[in-house]
Amino acid sequence: MIKKRIYQLRKKFKDYEIDGYIIPKNDEFFSEYAQKDRLKTISNFTGSAGFAVVLKKKCYLFVDGRYTIQAEIEAGKNFKIINYGKIINCKLFKNLTIGIDPKLFTSQQISKFFFENNKIKEIESNLIDKICNKYKIYSRPFFSLGKNIVGETHQSKIKKVVKIMREKRSKYLFISAPENVAWLLNIRGYDNPSSPIPNCRLLISNQKKIFFISEKNKVKNLIKEKKVKKRNLIDPTKFHLLISNLKKGKIIIDDNSCSIFYENILRKKFLIAEKQDPIYYMKSIKNKTEIKNMINSHISDGVALTKFLYWIKEVNKKTINEFQAQTKLENFRKKNKDYLYPSFNTIAGAGGNGAIIHYRANKSSARKIKKDDIFLCDSGGQYKYGTTDVTRTICFSKPKNYIRNIFTRVLKGHIAVATANLNNFFNGKLIDPLARKYLKNVGLDFKHGTGHGVGFFLNVHEGPQSISKFNQIKLKEGMVLSNEPGYYKKDAFGIRIENLVYIKRLNKKLFFKNLTLAPIDKDLIDIGNLQKKEKDYLFKYHLEVYSKLSNFLNKNEKKWLASFI
Repeated sequence: MIKKRIYQLRKKFKDYEIDGYIIPKNDEFFSEYAQKDRLKTISNFTGSAGFAVVLKKKCYLFVDGRYTIQAEIEAGKNFKIINYGKIINCKLFKNLTIGIDPKLFTSQQISKFFFENNKIKEIESNLIDKICNKYKIYSRPFFSLGKNIVGETHQSKIKKVVKIMREKRSKYLFISAPENVAWLLNIRGYDNPSSPIPNCRLLISNQKKIFFISEKNKVKNLIKEKKVKKRNLIDPTKFHLLISNLKKGKIIIDDNSCSIFYENILRKKFLIAEKQDPIYYMKSIKNKTEIKNMINSHISDGVALTKFLYWIKEVNKKTINEFQAQTKLENFRKKNKDYLYPSFNTIAGAGGNGAIIHYRANKSSARKIKKDDIFLCDSGGQYKYGTTDVTRTICFSKPKNYIRNIFTRVLKGHIAVATANLNNFFNGKLIDPLARKYLKNVGLDFKHGTGHGVGFFLNVHEGPQSISKFNQIKLKEGMVLSNEPGYYKKDAFGIRIENLVYIKRLNKKLFFKNLTLAPIDKDLIDIGNLQKKEKDYLFKYHLEVYSKLSNFLNKNEKKWLASFI
């Protein structure tokens, strides 16, 4: 099937006078999890990030370090897999005319990766859709969230955004990222799997006038609530007409989400003041209500996960596979009335599959979980009042000493991050080495960042904050991040310990406070390799887990959880 689609794509090169075509993971809204997965269509690669380049005789798939193993398995027959970092100034292909869909790329992406060595040709008709356009597209109305959920009215948020616009002497702000529109107007939607993102865009003036760019049938609730004026509802196909009728001035757009297609339209009328949507940073700092609701969502999630961990380690006597395990966990989450759906595709990897950082088990080929396997489970949920993401690694029999040693080193790194003084370690770049220190002492490391930002009932992966080798965004009170060091031995096992944390201030001191509540497998810990302060941290953490979850557990589950204290 994939070979056939590549052949069909190449047949179109002559019609459009191109030598190749680029297919990104993202859709027109730059969503991480989109209904239209054109990259999977042409390559069979299911990871959340990457892009393919199909040339007349060669095919390349570019992914980052998280996905190299997975990409090789899923797409290696038809594509040469290239580590994402190598694309900059890449000379694998040059002096070519390469086609793109301008709705799927920003000008920053093109200038960074391709423009230097090749000519880029914009083709507004997507060539993947021309050969295969069988995507399930759901169209349901957007809905609003109350102040009791989000903690601030949309009028208050608009006022803050307009103030920034005026300070920058900008007449307009084009909000191209749907998640930023969602945050600003306190709305959510049903347009994407795994996240309640409403596919829409917004143009706002420094006089607080809002033009809402969306399909009409999705906005009826917002019009009824008078959040959006009917006369200011703009069909996406009529966007260029809207712009032509506005007065000239400066406009703010964003490099991360404003496509070349929209940038071209805006440049014809406006002077671009800068390419940074201020909402990305504003929404990264959660208010007290959002934090309170996220705490509650993690109690609900912690109950489900703890019940699952007890069941799979202590109750289940049958041989089950990875898919059955993740289904069981999903069923525990579904028992909560406020649970909606997973915040991403669950990673349930046994043995060597655990070493595939973003592995996904499927029903037909899932591996049976053996007694001597190390089992890695990375999962999360979207609740009506928060987003969760947690990884636990467990064993079912006495693990080998070297595995316990590595797990303990990962745990020591996890604790080092969790207990870091953020007044001294004030950005992700400074914190990241803490997570890797104990692994690097024995020549080991992991190929992903230590932590990512997390949205409030939005995307499970959110910027600009993160804990990584390169991120220098200053960490602020109210930010939510993951803490997830790991280690992966190809074809053998994967280890990762992930909690979500938020930044709290007490007496001018900034520190991480755990959101995630779930036991860390004591059978994998070499207690003798922990310092007293690390043992104290584990004791206090498990005491907190027990105190907050025990009332929701049955007698046996409660007794088991108490054994971690």
